Order: sequence, then C-alpha cells, then structure tokens
Amino acid sequence: MKMIFGVAASAFLLCASSANAACSKTEKVTAVWLPIMQTTAYYVALEEKLFEKACIEIVSTKMEAPNQIIDALIAERADFGPPGAAAGIAMIAESKFPGKLKVFGLQGGGVAVDRINDGLIVKPDSPIKSFADLKGKSLGHVPGIQWRTISRHMVRSAGLDPDTDVKLVDLAVAMQVPAVVGGTVDATLSLEPVGSIAVATGKASRAMTNPVARVIADPFYSGASLMTVKFLKERPDVARKIVAIIDEATDLANANFAKYKPILTRYTPTKDDQLEFIAQPYLRGFKDLNQTDINSYQALIDVFIKEGVMAGPMNVKDKMLAKSDLGN
Repeated sequence: MKMIFGVAASAFLLCASSANAACSKTEKVTAVWLPIMQTTAYYVALEEKLFEKACIEIVSTKMEAPNQIIDALIAERADFGPPGAAAGIAMIAESKFPGKLKVFGLQGGGVAVDRINDGLIVKPDSPIKSFADLKGKSLGHVPGIQWRTISRHMVRSAGLDPDTDVKLVDLAVAMQVPAVVGGTVDATLSLEPVGSIAVATGKASRAMTNPVARVIADPFYSGASLMTVKFLKERPDVARKIVAIIDEATDLANANFAKYKPILTRYTPTKDDQLEFIAQPYLRGFKDLNQTDINSYQALIDVFIKEGVMAGPMNVKDKMLAKSDLGN
C-alpha cells in the first residue's frame, strides 16, 4: 500500500556528523518513557547517540505506568513520549483536552506480520483455550484503563459478560506469570516479553497468540510515539529532528533486532538469560505509517468509545502528525 506519510530522515540530522561534533547550540528536550519492549527504538537512539549527533540534549525520564506518561505530556512537563506510550490512553486524554497531542509512530504486533504483541497466558495443563473458556474464572491484565478496556472487549467478544462472567484483575507485569502459576488468577492477557519468557521456561503456555489482533485489528497497536502540540508549534525545527531520530532508530531496530536485543537489559527488567526468548516487536516509524496502520489505530479507539471510556466519535487521522505539520 502506498505510504501516506513521508519524511527523509537524513535531511533533519544535519547538526553534526558524529557524537563528538561541536554544536553551536544544543537544544534540551524532555522525554518520558516506559521500560517496555515497544520502546526499543528509543533505546537504540540513546545507544547510538543519535540525539547528540543532532545537537539535542535529552532529559530522559523513566515512568512506571502508562498514565504517568500521558499526564506529563498533557501537563506539558515533557515534550515527547518515545515509542511505547499508551495509544489508547493518549486518545482518552485527547478527547478531554483536544489539540494537545500528535501521534508520530505506532508499535505492537500482529498475525500477518508475524510479530507477537500479546498472549492469553495459562498454566501448561489448563483447560482454557480461548476467552470463551473464562466463564466463572479470573483474568489478569496490565493495570490501568487501557488494558482493562481491551480485556473487557475481548471477554465481551467471546460472548461473555465482563461484569458478571469473568473477574478482571489488575496485575503488574512482573506478577502476571507468578499469579498464573500460583493460581491467583486463571489466565492473563499479557504483553511481550511475558509470554515468550514464560513459555520458554515451561512455567506457562499461550492458549492464544496475538488474541487482540484477531479481534480488534491486525496489526494491532497498543503503543504510540507522541509529542505535544506545544513542542511542535514552539520548536518545529527540533520537533523535526526528534521525528527523524526516532525514524532512524526504528529502521535500525527493525533491520537488526538481534544486534540491539542485548541493550534491553539496560532499559527494561529483561535479564541476560532471557534475551534468547525475546520476540521482536512490530515498530512503525512516522515515514512508514500507512492507511492500514491508521485503520488499525482507529479500530482500537472505536473499542474505547464502544466500551464507554471516552466520548466519540473521533477520527484518529486528525490526531496523527502530518507532513505539513513539520513544514514540509
């Protein structure tokens, strides 16, 4: 499909030819991020010193929950959220505070692209094979409104009532597999790398791989790259460089994930002995976004509207960064 967005990344990285190049002016930019797989392109940008090469000083602030990123952006305490910011929560915020955010990348997984984003995780000997088997049982999920809403929709799509048939439980990522193994919950809807690591170690199994993509949209994107409209309007030249840097880092990560996989241990809870089990995420930079990606994102937001957690309608294309926004 013809790409509808395009940015020549190299055109924006003109400030310096190396990390040690002298900069006549250094721009300070604040980023807020989550220590998850979908943020991989940002880790690559840091490791390859792409910001320094573009004469940008990054104030890098790690957050512990998706809503903290969106709160910081809406309050304009940060300039951008690198890949991995919560795609659904971002649009909930936009529905309450219109004109605050622009989306310039998407991250997730899908069946057709052969990239794992999520799984229905159960005990190896569990009779649960799908969401339809969860009646009278409990389902753990990532804490917060985004994955609570997605979980409710998945349960409802399987013909069950999320209010009466299934007990939904907020579970921190690190507690999900222990909760399944220990019987605290019967299953979890877990993001990578939880499923890959659990399956590889034999502690749990995937009853379903990429179940959300099979129900909502394929590919499915739960992560997004975001920037504030204030940052875009007040410092457009710097915003262009940020977009180009993340695009370049996304290309690097996609082209040679094996090379960059070891850096995950420095930015995420991933251990050295778990690296071989990590599945590659599906990362989409600004220059590669196409109508399929927008349709997928729209499908997610339509679920949030249908589940009553945000007002609608909303056209997500209006919330996407456009080439014209960058002055090109």
